[in-house]
Amino acid sequence: MKFSEQWLREWVQPEVSTAELAHQVTMAGLEVDGTEPVAGEFSGVVVGEVVKREQHPDADKLSLCQVSDGSETFQVVCGAANVREGLKIPFAKIGAVLPGNFKIKKAKLRGVESFGMLCAEAELGMAESSDGLMELPADATVGQDFREYMGLDDTIIEVDLTPNRADCLSMAGLAREVGVLNKADVTGVAIEPVAAVIGDQASVDVTARAQCPRYLSRIVKGVNVKAATPLWMVEKLRRGGIRSIDPVVDITNYVMLELGQPMHAFDLAQIEGGIRVRMAEQGEKLTLLDGQEVELNSDTLVIADHNKPLAIGGIMGGEHSGVAETTQDLLLEAAFFSPLAIAGRARNYGLHTDSSHRFERGVDYNLAASAMERATALVLQICGGQPGPVAEAVSEADLPQLAHIHLRRERAALVLGMTLADEEIEDILQRLGMKLTAVADGWQVVAPSYRFDIAIESDLIEELARIYGYENLPVRLPAAASPLARVPENRLPMGDLRRHLVSRGYQEAITYSFVDPQLQQAMDPQHAPIALLNPISTEMSVMRTNLLAGLVQAVSYNLKRQQSRVRLFETGLRFIPDGDELHQIPTLAFAATGSRLPQSWADADAETDFFDVKGDVESLLARTGQLASYRFVAGEHPALHPGQTAQIEKAGADGQWQPVGVMGALHPSLQKPLGVKQALYLVQLDLAAVRENRVPDFRELSKFPEMRRDLALVVAQDIAVDDVLTAIRAKAGDYLTKLNLFDVYVGKGIDPDRKSLALGLTWQHPSRTLTDEEVNDSVSSVLAHLEESLGATLRG
Repeated sequence: MKFSEQWLREWVQPEVSTAELAHQVTMAGLEVDGTEPVAGEFSGVVVGEVVKREQHPDADKLSLCQVSDGSETFQVVCGAANVREGLKIPFAKIGAVLPGNFKIKKAKLRGVESFGMLCAEAELGMAESSDGLMELPADATVGQDFREYMGLDDTIIEVDLTPNRADCLSMAGLAREVGVLNKADVTGVAIEPVAAVIGDQASVDVTARAQCPRYLSRIVKGVNVKAATPLWMVEKLRRGGIRSIDPVVDITNYVMLELGQPMHAFDLAQIEGGIRVRMAEQGEKLTLLDGQEVELNSDTLVIADHNKPLAIGGIMGGEHSGVAETTQDLLLEAAFFSPLAIAGRARNYGLHTDSSHRFERGVDYNLAASAMERATALVLQICGGQPGPVAEAVSEADLPQLAHIHLRRERAALVLGMTLADEEIEDILQRLGMKLTAVADGWQVVAPSYRFDIAIESDLIEELARIYGYENLPVRLPAAASPLARVPENRLPMGDLRRHLVSRGYQEAITYSFVDPQLQQAMDPQHAPIALLNPISTEMSVMRTNLLAGLVQAVSYNLKRQQSRVRLFETGLRFIPDGDELHQIPTLAFAATGSRLPQSWADADAETDFFDVKGDVESLLARTGQLASYRFVAGEHPALHPGQTAQIEKAGADGQWQPVGVMGALHPSLQKPLGVKQALYLVQLDLAAVRENRVPDFRELSKFPEMRRDLALVVAQDIAVDDVLTAIRAKAGDYLTKLNLFDVYVGKGIDPDRKSLALGLTWQHPSRTLTDEEVNDSVSSVLAHLEESLGATLRG
């Protein structure tokens, strides 16, 4: 928003310079984008009057003028089409200096001497272009210095307001803000009610009450729309960035700049029946003031008569109902439109107007009556006419409610880092227009109707900081108790888990929680994912129910870029819907493909297989200190190879095995669609299962020798090694300390339906040496149990 410093100082008189004022406003949160003079630098220009105009003897397009400066007359040659006798204009006399250091000298044009120059706005740096001479009012004092007459020793200050500070989109709002910052009194315009002379009222029917809770209208008859807009108003509009159009439109724009209330004036003769404030019918058409025809949407608020739409509420009027040269009677409109009813609607039609800019941010819902009286008075002053009474349609239930906020003295001191005196707090808030009631611990505050952004205690404290001055607040480091958080010993830190996987050759990946619904269906058809209401794209439109979908895409991406060995892991949430509830499960997943080891002269170039990845899982589970509590059993998963899939289970406190994860090779039917041409092994584990570790306890190392026995057992091919190990542990006794499989053999000398397992069993007693007899008894017990339960025999 642009505003004139001179106009501002008519409202409030801060004892600061222009630069200090700009800095002050910026530090208060109303950032100043820049300042510029209202006109170019020039001197020697006075108010002149053309007392005589003749045709140039040698040029059809030039005029020979006699121009008075109030004391003497000068001959001036002029090429402007609008020069005429009696016209008062800016007159640059000999010796004048115009913008760009252009000096006025005596000249000869087509053989005729010229003693000065008649000026247009552009030549004085008051406009970018001009169609002719600048015409001054008939009452301009001839001979008066033009800068003084126009008040051009002024600065335009442009402020970039944040959306929450719509209360400053007017001179009244800015003056109020500057007055608070400088503790200066604000003298606004005196607005008196205009008495009705006629009884005419328009019929107003508001059906969209939530969108338009307050609508005021007033008929003014017998106006002269051809009257000239006063120069003071034209200049204030120009300095506010608005060009003059006609007196009625200029008045509504002026009231908007002055008070902050957008208004509209209709040609009463173009209204059929009365005013209806309603929502548009889908596809309804309206030609706007800019000549653009728009097709209205049903979510658009319109001001209509009984037959047609007249305007888009709060945005722009219609072409055929606006003020024209033939207009004699006006219907003035001042309304409060809900910000939610206006926000985004202008952009839907490719529009952005001063009106929509204000309404979508919030206009004071109690301002319409004052604005109506101010506009009526200006219309009568400039255009004449007979006003009728103000008609108001209001829905109190749909108007915003004043915010009642409890401000605590101690909370303000804590947030500000200092204690402000009660008198200072009260002065700041009262100058901002707030009503205060003192209570024991602070104040009960009622925010004014023009401050839509004041809703909670923090907003009030921000206002105190803003007005007191951010630069005046002390710089202090925050002080807070920071006791060390408890670190449970039975919970593996995430950092340790990540570092362990990195040590195994994996790299951490972070993928989106949003995935392609088709990929999600392929990787986990058992769970219906939650669809996003506003997805980034169709490929990221559902929430993941597992982490494998994102990891597979990441692996595929790397493989396509010549990275043949890829090992990635990720920790994150998966989202499992369960009726009306949503379970967010912390999960760990990793993927491995390519060679077992990085390429090296010392290692064979073997490919990663199922057991390599199983070993990575076991090493991770071993970090919990309770590897024996986990087991791998053959399983199935829709996204994994049916012959290379294992379910990972953990023994619960009740001895029952509970599934905590799954691992296996990517299903061959998914490899091609996903762009994976080599074996890819995937693992997914519940994080809670791998982070619960056994609390370490001290056990004295045995000083006595170990006793080892190696067994070569022949079992059926379909018997899992885990079953064999479990059976051995059940009968080997309490002193079995180690049990490992070190060979599997099938082939010559072994029944094709059977396999040979070579196992090492180690016993050690903590306080004495075991005897061969004790160990042999344990071996015999193990062999008998294996033969009975699994049909295992010793290999001959």
